[in-house]
Amino acid sequence: MSPDPASAQLRADCGRCFGLCCVVPAFAASADFAIDKPAGQPCPNLRPDHRCGIHDDLRQRGFPGCTVFDCFGAGQQVAQVTFGGRDWRDAPETLPAMAEAFAVLRPVHELLWYLTAAVALRLPVDLGVELERARAETAALAEGDPAQLRTLDVVAHRDRLNPLLSRASDAVRSPGGADHRGAHLFGADLRRVDLRRANLRGALLIGADLRGADLSLADVTGADLRGADLRSADLRTTLFLHQAQLDAARGDARTELPATLTRPTHWTALPLTPLRQPSRTNASARRSRRR
Repeated sequence: MSPDPASAQLRADCGRCFGLCCVVPAFAASADFAIDKPAGQPCPNLRPDHRCGIHDDLRQRGFPGCTVFDCFGAGQQVAQVTFGGRDWRDAPETLPAMAEAFAVLRPVHELLWYLTAAVALRLPVDLGVELERARAETAALAEGDPAQLRTLDVVAHRDRLNPLLSRASDAVRSPGGADHRGAHLFGADLRRVDLRRANLRGALLIGADLRGADLSLADVTGADLRGADLRSADLRTTLFLHQAQLDAARGDARTELPATLTRPTHWTALPLTPLRQPSRTNASARRSRRR
């Protein structure tokens, strides 16, 4: 379950940004990036209009890491609000401060995304009030000027609110499923594992086989889904699933998604997989519910 796409401030709007994600971070030549790029230096593929010159071919040109980055709207916040639309190309002296603000606002906006998603859940009234208060507080921090952002302790703020988000997850998943928090599940075959209502917060699911998996009400906050095989998986009610996680994974036309998320274009090149028979665990659970 994800925030409504109408929450425009939490969705990247590259047309209102100054290409900050192509300037601020450092790239290390690897499977994710074809080149080395120092922090604060524009990527050679960045055009004068702040658009990527190889946007449609990033994966083919060796830049899959760019396709899975999500600023959660922090880019346009820095460009249009924090710096009032002042372009670093026209005022190069602003770039260091702009980079500093972007490094702070990106995790703040990510936290704001999670809080917005939590507020949208069906929760006890008192918990919903706490979450709305935390969301409003975090949104106010994001409106700070460069000097205020410089003194913001993002880690402390996030650590203070994470237990609140966990409580929201527990309330929705109750009774909870398996606990795989922070589990190292690299390349694991999870096709026959019951993951409904599971706690997968921070789980490392890189390359995991989740074909046909039912992730109903599973919490995937911070789960690493790079290369995970989600073909034919059911993600319609998965908690705290965001677009970048999908973009990093594999899927197909039968992967069931929340209405607020978009099927990645690179999934269409993958072949359909045969529908598997339900595992004995899942089939037994369904029979029990029918009794």
